[in-house]
Amino acid sequence: MLIVLAAAFGLLIGSFLNVVVHRLPLGASVATGRSECPACHHRIRAYDNVPVLSWLVLRGRCRDCGAPISARYPLVEAATAVLWALVAAVADDTVDVVLGLVLVTALVPITLIDLDHRRIPNAITLPTAVIALVAGTALDPGGELGRVASALGAAVFLLIPAMVRPDGMGIGDVKLAGVLGLCLGPAVAVALLVALLSGSLFGLALAARSGVERARKTQIPFGPYLAFGGVVAIVAGRPVIDAYLNNF
Repeated sequence: MLIVLAAAFGLLIGSFLNVVVHRLPLGASVATGRSECPACHHRIRAYDNVPVLSWLVLRGRCRDCGAPISARYPLVEAATAVLWALVAAVADDTVDVVLGLVLVTALVPITLIDLDHRRIPNAITLPTAVIALVAGTALDPGGELGRVASALGAAVFLLIPAMVRPDGMGIGDVKLAGVLGLCLGPAVAVALLVALLSGSLFGLALAARSGVERARKTQIPFGPYLAFGGVVAIVAGRPVIDAYLNNF
């Protein structure tokens, strides 16, 4: 039942995240203003704004002007629902559930905005960090010091390459690494490892396809890889850390 409820709330949250992804880079408010069709600017009716279902009923088109509605909208809603359900399914206790939900909710818009605009907004990372600090301290005060230490360690780990190669690693990535640490604790090490491996594999694939010189000139946002690593760490981070400590 918890997983089903998490998925249902995830759909609703995903609908809001679509607003965040669209409006935040434009500097528009995400808290006020009704959703409207970008083509005809007609306000979207409440019954046409049901996550996933409305897009399917309308066959991906505006009811008023017939303009196509991007499939990204239902995909973001569905993906958020899956992530919320995943956290509910794998989390061991209340603090893991809360911090996991906080993290995946932030990772969805961060991934899309970084892909679209090559930046990670402070308007997402900073509130997420504050919420993670408050929630972690309230629910698990004994473990907060470890999470803060993990956040600092992760941020410093990425700060060094960001200072050496500012064109390859941004400060937004450094801040996101800190947020991952606040939500994941020591499992952030797994998130960073997965992010670096997956980013490197993509770079190698790009070099093989387009040539080394062209690949070196291609800007690749690192935020999506950190987000992917964060999700992997939510699922398998703690078992991997425990296995490592038990064997080494």
